[in-house]
This record gives sequence, C-alpha cells and structure tokens, in this order.
Amino acid sequence: MASSSHLMVTLSHLKLRMGLFFCVFGIAFAQLQPITFYDSHCPGALVTIKKSISLAVLKDRRMGASLLRLHFHDCFVQGCDASVLLKDTLHFTGEQNAFPNMNSLRGFDVIENIKYKLETLCPGVFSCADILAVAAKESVVALGGLGWHVSLGRRDSTTASLRGANSDLPGPFLDLGGLISGFAKKGFTAQEMVALSGAHTIGKGRCRFFKTRIYNESNIDPSFAKSLKGNCPKTGGDDNFSSLDNSTSADLFDSGYYKSLVNKKGLFHSDQQLFNGGFTKSQVLNYTTNSTLFQNDFAKAMEKMGKLSPLIGTKGQIRKQCSRVN
Repeated sequence: MASSSHLMVTLSHLKLRMGLFFCVFGIAFAQLQPITFYDSHCPGALVTIKKSISLAVLKDRRMGASLLRLHFHDCFVQGCDASVLLKDTLHFTGEQNAFPNMNSLRGFDVIENIKYKLETLCPGVFSCADILAVAAKESVVALGGLGWHVSLGRRDSTTASLRGANSDLPGPFLDLGGLISGFAKKGFTAQEMVALSGAHTIGKGRCRFFKTRIYNESNIDPSFAKSLKGNCPKTGGDDNFSSLDNSTSADLFDSGYYKSLVNKKGLFHSDQQLFNGGFTKSQVLNYTTNSTLFQNDFAKAMEKMGKLSPLIGTKGQIRKQCSRVN
C-alpha cells in the first residue's frame, strides 16, 4: 500500500510538473519575439525599413510624427494588428474615417512602399503590423530621439473597428481625468500617459481641434493665442495646421513639448491639462529640466504599447498589401 501510494504521488507530481511546463511554454510561445525574429526568413528587412524611414523623414520632417501616430492609432484599437491600414470597401468599413482619423492620418504610402519592398525580398513573411512598430521607432530616431526595443512577430488583422476608433482613441478635448481613464483602459498608468503625450513634441495639429481653446480658454498665453488666430479664424480654416510643440525645436524629438505646457502654450486642451494644477504637473516640470528622463520614460512606454493585444501564432494573416486583406 505504501509503495502504491508513493507511486501515485510521484505520478501526480510528474503530471503537475508537465502541466506547468506546457503552461509556461504556452505563455512563452504566445509572446512576441526578439528583434532577430525575421533574421533567417527575411534578412535585410530591418535595414530596408530604416533606410525607407530615413528618406521619408528627410523629404518631409512631419512624416516622422505621422508614422509614430499611425502606430499609436493602430495599437489603441484592437491592439497592434495593422487594422488602421485597412481601407473601406463596399463590404467593409475600416477605421480611417473615424472622427479622430478622418482626413488626418498620413504615411500610408510610406508603409505600403516598405511593404512592397519587403514582399520583393521575402514574400508573405513580414507583417504590416510589425512594419508599423519598427517604422514608429525609426521615425523617432530619425528626428533625434532615443530608440527602444521593438519585439516582433505580430500578424495582421482581417477586421477593423470604426466604433473602437471613435471610442478608444483619446481626443484633444479631454480633461485630465478623461486622459487618465482612457489610457488606463489600455493598461497604462498616469505617469506613462504623460510620457506618451510627449509624442506631441513633433508634428502638427489641425485648427478644428484647438479652435475652442484659443478663443474660449483662459489657461493659455494671450500672445500665443493671438498668434494662432491668424491661421485659425473663428469661421473656416479648420484644416489649417499649427505645431504641437511651440518651443524652438518643433522638428526635433526632445522635451520641448513640456516646456510649451509650462509656458501655457499647449496647442490642444488635452495637452495643457497635463500642466493645469493636477498631480501630473511635477512630472511635466521634471521633463523640462531632464530630457534624458523623458526619453527613457517614453521609450519604456512605447515598448509596452507595442505589445498591446497583438495577433500571434496562427491568428490573423500576413497581408500581401497593407491596405486590404488577402
């Protein structure tokens, strides 16, 4: 009896250990892979992307901000699955005409051009979702920012969510509480939200998103508001642009955005909320005097964002063209 009992305990223990092994193995398999993921199946892919981004940003400095924004607007809706790249068809409504995206997203041609090059190098291997992730990092680096570790292995979705794009993307009219809540839904802390908001140190915003601020709000530098009104009249001009970072380094990825906030020169209502008496004020001040701290915090938050609900394994597909499903 003792021997039989001992054998049963041993077998039970073995089954438990095997169960734990497969559980752990399954979790590891379900995760994104290191930067070397494509080395054996698509050598030269990362160099191709880097060169393409460098040329695109050299030609148009604003393109760096646009590609960074594409990755953000992708990951916050359904996860990082390239759903934002899908165009509408007669039978399919994508995310590009959602209110936060309509007539404002750019860089689709840059991504599609990269995809064409990679399909020539290695057909059906490199996903559009991974192109977006790498392009975002390379865009920041091309504008003088710090890079971050980009995990790979995402696959592309076969669906998109117009409703999700309208509800999940934090808007320019939000108060601090709304910003914190919107980012918290995606697993980010308030501190990470402030760091990610630093993406506004590059790029431009449309008049329709800051018109109410410059004509109706009081927590704005009067001379700054006046300077914007010439390009953003009360009536019309909704698609006219102004820089999101109103420091002297609007084309560089640095901490100039936070200096703008301290001077009450945040372009959007949501921007100025970070320095409007709330508990995020001290973090903004820290970034104005320690650009390295901002760069490191931003890099960590971007690495985390790139891991939002990716499609991996056999889920989704590797699109041949980024704008449509196979």
